[in-house]
Amino acid sequence: VQPNNYSTFYDDQRQNWSIMFESEKAAMDFSKQVCIAKCNSSPVLDSVLYQDLVLGEGQGVEGGDSLEVAYTGWLFQNNGLGQVFDSNVNKDKLLRLKLGSGKVIKGWEEGMMGMKKGGRRYLIIPPAWAYGAQGVAGRVPPDSTLVFEVEVRRVKLVKECSGSDGQSVSSRDSPAPSPVPNSDGFSAD
Repeated sequence: VQPNNYSTFYDDQRQNWSIMFESEKAAMDFSKQVCIAKCNSSPVLDSVLYQDLVLGEGQGVEGGDSLEVAYTGWLFQNNGLGQVFDSNVNKDKLLRLKLGSGKVIKGWEEGMMGMKKGGRRYLIIPPAWAYGAQGVAGRVPPDSTLVFEVEVRRVKLVKECSGSDGQSVSSRDSPAPSPVPNSDGFSAD
């Protein structure tokens, strides 16, 4: 995915191609279909597949960074999108999470690494990286592959700072419990 509705790729002969789409929506729809095709062509889905839809700006997120995200989750059924099982897109609250804290499914932890503020990504997550054999009663059947479209709306990066002894200290190593993140801690732009 490139800026201004472009996508680039290599074919089987390692030849570089570039496609320009008429709209951002057309470019995103194409990218989603590419990700679904990758999933359907792999004999066994044993890791998270992801496809950027919009790159975003700034530094890529990593473990310890706090994010606010909008998302929609579908069941992967009959080689494509099934029913929506969860979404916060039309709700007032974004999902707040800290990457690496283990509070979200493993597939999100893995699939969101490197995303940037304003970025959108399509994730296809196998059962072992999602809810596994137990599923979620009434919403996610056991052994379900899941598809998410996630958009990073706000980012609070872990900042490196020097301690009083001159040694570098990361806030994620701090013994003090971190407060519940509030919107004041996130960049407003």
